Amino acid sequence: MRAALVTEYRKLVTTRMWWVLLLALAAYLAFIGAVLGFSVVFAGTDQGTVTLEGVDAATAIYSLTNGVGYVFPLVIGSLAMTTEFRHRTITQSLLVEPRRGVFLGAKLLATVPVGLLYGVVATVAVVAASAPFLAIWGDGAFLTDGSVVEVLVLGVVVTALWAVIGVAFGSVVTNQVAAVVGILAFTQLVEPVARLALGAFGGTDQIARFLPGAAADGIIGASYLTSYGAGGADLLPRWAALLVLLAYAGGLALVGRYTTLRRDVG
Repeated sequence: MRAALVTEYRKLVTTRMWWVLLLALAAYLAFIGAVLGFSVVFAGTDQGTVTLEGVDAATAIYSLTNGVGYVFPLVIGSLAMTTEFRHRTITQSLLVEPRRGVFLGAKLLATVPVGLLYGVVATVAVVAASAPFLAIWGDGAFLTDGSVVEVLVLGVVVTALWAVIGVAFGSVVTNQVAAVVGILAFTQLVEPVARLALGAFGGTDQIARFLPGAAADGIIGASYLTSYGAGGADLLPRWAALLVLLAYAGGLALVGRYTTLRRDVG
């Protein structure tokens, strides 16, 4: 297992795509963080505008690491698997490691350190861009507050989980273009709209909590959407949210193992 893990990790970090996406993640979250930091601080100048204040404002903005940034670890995770099929290296990989469960497990675990790095960079980008607005013109950045530190740390952990889910998804949808398009469509359109739509009705608002992005927000303990009452009911308890997200990862991995990796590949 150790040899397979080292091999899969090297495959991932010896390509340019992982750091290109990392730079894009940092730039994107810095921009979104600055815009939302500015809007939260100065929105109160307009009469009737709903605003966030104090620790609530800080945690809501810092949770953007997951709220809008989770597409990047999902993509890099999916590429770790779909690249094997796109470049037809899957046959050689399985000749080196014929135990397909071990092969998939190594893929999943190899993305964890990369996912953690993505989480650290994303968190730094959001904080660096938004904290000055909160500290200078708002109620404070609260970077030493225990609940805020918890949100920051758990945001890093959740980002690593997204990378693992990306690998699991790539084991099911092996076509690289289809996988990336599917991730973009789901994260940028389907889930946000679903959370808003389900959260608008009393009979369906509880369902929104079990969507993957909402479950990740539950692990972090904060969400920009739910802070404004737009994401449905309150978030799941942390333990339940973790189980939900792990179920997504495990379910996709099992499907991939007993469909894609059960067939002859070449």
